[in-house]
Amino acid sequence: MPVEVREMLIKATIVQDLNQGNANNGNNGNDVSPSEEIIKVCVERVLEILKEKNER
Repeated sequence: MPVEVREMLIKATIVQDLNQGNANNGNNGNDVSPSEEIIKVCVERVLEILKEKNER
């Protein structure tokens, strides 16, 4: 029996690391933190689900 989710709650906490700004001055900006990568993957998946839902 399929289960349908009618509501989804997404909670995110952003913590600013004051030392990170000083450490990244020499970097080219390609470093992505693990939490940013997780957020990126989640957003892509949600957009895929919404696209599939609209195509039906």
